[in-house]
This record gives sequence, structure tokens and C-alpha cells, in this order.
Amino acid sequence: MRTGRPKVKLELTEVEKKDLESLARRSRTTPQIARRARIVLACASGLDNQTVARKIRVNPKTVGQWRARFVAHRLDGLLDEPRPGTPRTIKDEQIEDVVIRTLESTPKGATHWSTRGMAKATGLSHTTISRIWKAFRLQPHRSETFKLSPDPLLVQKVRDIVGLYVDPPEHAIVLCVDEKSQIQALERTQPLLPMEPGQVERRSNDYRRHGTISLFAALDVKTGRVISKTHQRHRAIEFRKFLNTIDGNTPADLDVHLIVDNYATHKTKAIRNWLAKHPRFQLHYTPTYASWINQVERLFAELTNKQIKRGSHRSVKQLKDAIQQFLDAHNDNAKPYVWTKTADQILASIARFAKRTLDVHTATT
Repeated sequence: MRTGRPKVKLELTEVEKKDLESLARRSRTTPQIARRARIVLACASGLDNQTVARKIRVNPKTVGQWRARFVAHRLDGLLDEPRPGTPRTIKDEQIEDVVIRTLESTPKGATHWSTRGMAKATGLSHTTISRIWKAFRLQPHRSETFKLSPDPLLVQKVRDIVGLYVDPPEHAIVLCVDEKSQIQALERTQPLLPMEPGQVERRSNDYRRHGTISLFAALDVKTGRVISKTHQRHRAIEFRKFLNTIDGNTPADLDVHLIVDNYATHKTKAIRNWLAKHPRFQLHYTPTYASWINQVERLFAELTNKQIKRGSHRSVKQLKDAIQQFLDAHNDNAKPYVWTKTADQILASIARFAKRTLDVHTATT
């Protein structure tokens, strides 16, 4: 009786058996690979091709194919080989044209290209334009803002402030100080619709104004705790009062280093006189247009996102209470912000950006 050509014995290692069993269970995510794994496992158990074919309900030729593939290439043999696919119909010249148009031109009556506008201009489909832009990481619909500091003491100020962050002086406290001015007490004109399953929270886009307040805050770089005070205005008088608040809430035997911006109220004669009478206080000014280096700005961003932006306040007192609740919760679980960049890294990044800006300006003039 003819039994066909003898089959190469199929033996599995423990690792291969474990991997095949894992693949065989993926009938939903990769059903083809799962079926091939079950074929190999059945063959490894000693069954012949005909029996395996009946058990898994496939053609015997299919069993022979994947048995041979596994014997020759092991687990890699169960994967599909790369296929050439349909020849590309978009020429390199067309791709180059799209990229150049996107980078070096704008459509008539608009500031930037859209996929359909570029498709109309080039004769390609808008989906093709999307794929080209994605391949070259082009995003004409997006725009970001920047501001380079023209401060002549930029380098010295960056080194001074970053030095306070990464290596604070002994027997001293470092505080990041600033004002969040003109915070508006806004009341939504209609009741808030709370979040429900399948529906995000909704609030009316118009509001009633009920006045403003200014928040003065001093963030302790070491502990993350905040000293705060609210005032109706943010003049030098209020800043001097806040300095008195800081003085009363910090140990008298410690020097106090305050990181502040270049706002005019921080440099008035009244403030200079106050500092002269309190020699333990020392001000460190951030570079012009570089508020990002003051860590208290991070606190203000959290306050805006977590309390002010989505709140509805019928009075200044309600707003003040909401802000105080946020600050109390922050201080109850205070953690310092971790500063990771050195002064050299920051200055090198600014230099690279300034050079790129200069190169672009030079190329267009």
C-alpha cells in the first residue's frame, strides 16, 4: 500500500511549543497565524497530514505547506512573506512639487494650504496629499508662537536662576514669586450640564462678569509649598504688602532669594526702600520675555486648568474661595517641581533656535 513520501520528523523545543500555543490562542487578532500554529502543533503530536487537515478543516496541501515551512524556517516560517504590492503611480517629481509648494508658497487668499486646496493645485487626490504630508511630517494647519529674549544679560540671568534651582544656597530659602493678575469672576449664563456616560461636560460659552482679583504667589522651590495673598490690584503697594506676608511666613534666620520677573512694580523706589530695610531678601530677575524659567508659572497653569477655566463664580468672594481651596489642596500634598535642564543645555537650545530663526530670515530677505 502506497503511503506517500516520508515526512521529516517535526519536533518542538519547549520554547517553540510555548510560543506556538500562545499564537494558537490569538484567533481573533491574527486568525491566519493562529490556524498555522494549530497545524504545526497537531503535526508535532504525531498526526499525519490527512488527519490534521480533517481536524482543523483545511486542505491537506495547506497542512503540508505549513509543516514544510516550519521545518525549514521554524517560527519565522509561519509569517507572511513581504509582497511587492501595486506599483507606485505617484512620481518622485510630483511628490517633490507638493513638498516645495507646501514649504515655499501659499494659496491665493489664504495663509496656508489645505489638503483639498493642494490637491486642486497639483491634480492629486486629497488623500495622496495627506500621505505625502504625513511622510514628510508637514502640518500646514498648525502654528506655534515663540519669543526670543532680547535681554543683554540673558546668559547671566539664566545661570543665576538655574543655579538657585539645582544648587540652592545653604541657610536660605528660594521662592519663585509672581502675580496672576486680573483673574475674572465669570458666571456662566446657563446651568452647567454635568458629564454623563457618552457625553462630556457642557457649559455655555457666554458669561456675566463680576469683577477681578489678582493673586500673589511665592512657590518654595525646595518643598513645593505656596505662600499666597489676593488683592484687588497689583501695584507696587500690593507687592510690598506681599513681601511683608512672605517675611512673616519664613524663618527669620534664613536668607530669602526671590525669583521675579521684570514687571515695573518690582523695581519701584518703594520696593527698593523695603529691600534696603530687609537685607535678608535678595531679588533675582528673570530674563525679559522668559517667564517660562519661573517655576511659579507652572503653578498658575495648574490653577487655571483645574479651577478657574471650567469654574462659574457669581462673585469675587466665590472666586477667591475657589482659588484658596486649590492652594490649600496643593499645600496639603505639596511636591517640588523637578528642574532637569542645566544652564548650558538651556542656552544651547536657545542658541540653536536663534540660529535657525536667523537662517530663515536671511534666506527670505
